Amino acid sequence: MTRLPAKRWPSGVIFDLSRRTKLRVTGSDRMRFMNGQTTNDVRKLTAGAAQESCVLNAKGHLEAHLFLFAADDAIWIDADEQLRERLPARLDRYVIADDVLIEDVTEQFALFHVLGETPAQLPGTFHVSSTRLGTPGHDVWCEAAEANSVKQMLTSDQEFLDDAAFETIRVENGIPRWGRELTPEIIPPEANLEDRAIDYDKGCYIGQEVISRMKMSGQTRQRLCGVIGDRQLTAGMELRHMESKPVGKITSAIFSPRLQAHIALAMLKRGFTEPNTELIVAGNEHLSARVTALPFNFSHGEGHPQPRL
Repeated sequence: MTRLPAKRWPSGVIFDLSRRTKLRVTGSDRMRFMNGQTTNDVRKLTAGAAQESCVLNAKGHLEAHLFLFAADDAIWIDADEQLRERLPARLDRYVIADDVLIEDVTEQFALFHVLGETPAQLPGTFHVSSTRLGTPGHDVWCEAAEANSVKQMLTSDQEFLDDAAFETIRVENGIPRWGRELTPEIIPPEANLEDRAIDYDKGCYIGQEVISRMKMSGQTRQRLCGVIGDRQLTAGMELRHMESKPVGKITSAIFSPRLQAHIALAMLKRGFTEPNTELIVAGNEHLSARVTALPFNFSHGEGHPQPRL
């Protein structure tokens, strides 16, 4: 494992995502069934690309965030490891008279994510393109028993980075994560998922009415934003505007070597999401933060100091 380069987005580096929940959905009704459960249009799934999507409750709140792709005989799903029990149980609840079988295959398969161009096709693997980190990449699936040999083959011309590097790229690119920005209290557009994980033209699915109303109104009660601090920020910190009541909370925070700055993701109330809005940390008026657009990119200014690269 190695640290993330400070001066550029890395290409040809690999992350081991094998801990993620993995499901295989089979049966003749799998496409129709999954299309009624998720926010994106499952009918557009292919074998070559992962589709980002969400599973909601009737009030439009998140029950899961996932990636899917199609094979000839199955729909494959990966989701955060915290959802291993919750997601299959949630899907099974709606299998009534459908020819659908949902299998947990987490332990049977390994999953790697490679940034950049498509890696060479390796024996015993299948690849799908994926922008799960907000930048072009590919997922490499293989049998768990072959994981070590696949790792060795991948590292012949690429290198593995650790979880801290994955987190750095995720936060810099403004990508929400289950358990941090994505919780059962969140409606997908609040986490900036409308362009990536929602198809507004598809048929009915659970929670669609709420999502459609939100699109028509053009408003959300809160929004995921970037903030930059003058000192270290920490997940869980409450943010205030001047002397007002709390207007949001930091959900993820890192020091970015690339930007040479303390940056964070925060869920902020409507009216306090505009870039350059000045905030202070509740209980520490000497620690200030400023709202910035996502993904983080200070090369265009927005009133922020330029990163020291």
